[in-house]
Amino acid sequence: MIQSQSSSKTVTPFAQKLGAPLTKQSISVLQINLGRRCNLACSHCHVEAGPKRTEELTPEVCQQLIEVIHRFSQIKTVDLTGGAPEMNYGFRPLVEAARATGKEVIVRSNLTICFEPGFEDLPEYFAQHQVRIVASLPCYQADNVDKMRGNGVFDRSIQALQKLNQLGYGDNPNLILDLVYNPPIPTTEKFSLTPNQQKLEQDYKTYLKEQFGIQFNQLFTITNLPIGRTKFHLDHRHLHQPYLQFLEDNFNPATLANLMCRNELSIDYLGNIYDCDFNQMENLPVRTGTGETLTVAKLLEAGTLDVIEAVRTANFCYGCTAGSGSSCGGALV
Repeated sequence: MIQSQSSSKTVTPFAQKLGAPLTKQSISVLQINLGRRCNLACSHCHVEAGPKRTEELTPEVCQQLIEVIHRFSQIKTVDLTGGAPEMNYGFRPLVEAARATGKEVIVRSNLTICFEPGFEDLPEYFAQHQVRIVASLPCYQADNVDKMRGNGVFDRSIQALQKLNQLGYGDNPNLILDLVYNPPIPTTEKFSLTPNQQKLEQDYKTYLKEQFGIQFNQLFTITNLPIGRTKFHLDHRHLHQPYLQFLEDNFNPATLANLMCRNELSIDYLGNIYDCDFNQMENLPVRTGTGETLTVAKLLEAGTLDVIEAVRTANFCYGCTAGSGSSCGGALV
């Protein structure tokens, strides 16, 4: 892992670092944040989701999204997130609409949702619809996971993974199970980038197989961006600016070609459109060439998904472009 001491330098604005606009490409991924309701309240959650949040998808926007899924064949992947996406309105109708049109469906699951009353059938539902599961397991050791996500979360996560394995996940090529590693939130200025993804994946696979008989497909290493609860914790320790500087010091232009924001639309529970989930949480909606913001209804009216010329960037974008890069699909280079 690369480590750095912070300096007193000023962070270069990300747009200035790029020197040219980050152009949008043809849209192939629809990432939908179904709402803030969640059974957990993780310390690193950029969405700031939790059991007391009530915001979720409206029936009107859900119907508009189903229409988008049916109308635009260029969409290859429908990526459902939250909160716990499974707890929020519209989850199953969107899964079924996407699968009916031959699209890949990803659910970003915290695994423990499978033990909440009313959600016990989720593993079988996932398998029935061949949903690709991207599951958060920020470490393969219990203490670290429970510290970030709450007491008992590691044990319940292991039980859920074992259940998914019994259904064929991680073995059947149609039942993909991926895990996500998030590093701990920094508490000092000895910052670190995420470890090498391939090596850490092998460590995860060896440990989980030997200890629990668990197998999975890929591990994604995702950098904690300085927004949401992570930013709150960094600010509390006066580390926000030093952390941004560390990320800038490790900026890697080779990551730019594969950034997820370039070929996806991120949609919130009100139907507003963003370039990515991070921009969504920081309230930076997309803008067309004329400066107009977009909604799902406006996209349907326009009859095209490709109306955005450039991605809106901010200094937290250094989190996705530092070192090997970071995206919803892990390392970029």
